[in-house]
Amino acid sequence: MTPENTALVFVDLINDFKFDGGDNLLANTEEILPNLINLRHFAKEKSIPIIYVNDHYGLWQADFREIIKYCKNEKSENIIEKIKPDDDDYFLIKPQHSAFFQAPLHALLTDLKRTHLILAGIAGDICILFTAKDAYMYKFSLSIPKNCLASEGVDNNNYALYLMESVMDADITAI
Repeated sequence: MTPENTALVFVDLINDFKFDGGDNLLANTEEILPNLINLRHFAKEKSIPIIYVNDHYGLWQADFREIIKYCKNEKSENIIEKIKPDDDDYFLIKPQHSAFFQAPLHALLTDLKRTHLILAGIAGDICILFTAKDAYMYKFSLSIPKNCLASEGVDNNNYALYLMESVMDADITAI
């Protein structure tokens, strides 16, 4: 991994947490928030592109400001305000769990000549896991810091980390 071949992909950090299990995911996301902020700062310092890939919430023509406006509420505001994209970050929307599925992520990474991905965000046992599987299939090398992803349940998160390390050869070293 070098800064020249690496991209940081944040998955689903713009979230309203208004669903069954949302309170658990919110609490676990708040725990990792300082690590996400540190990871973002590291990427900025090293000129590593930061790519946010997010659920679209039915706002297919929206930019990140519209998604933030839609998702911001009393539960999510603290997280969104601390980790939202800057104007020079990339922002893509996705229709399903994987950041690659029917989204332009692979094309963007190819254009940026990136072969190593740092994945972080929520939910580790769903969207990060599916994204890691697709990244592995596309032959990207992976770093998925275990203290930079959250799921509704800690056991599910740990099992997803186990799979990403053992099956997808991801480096899950904490930052």
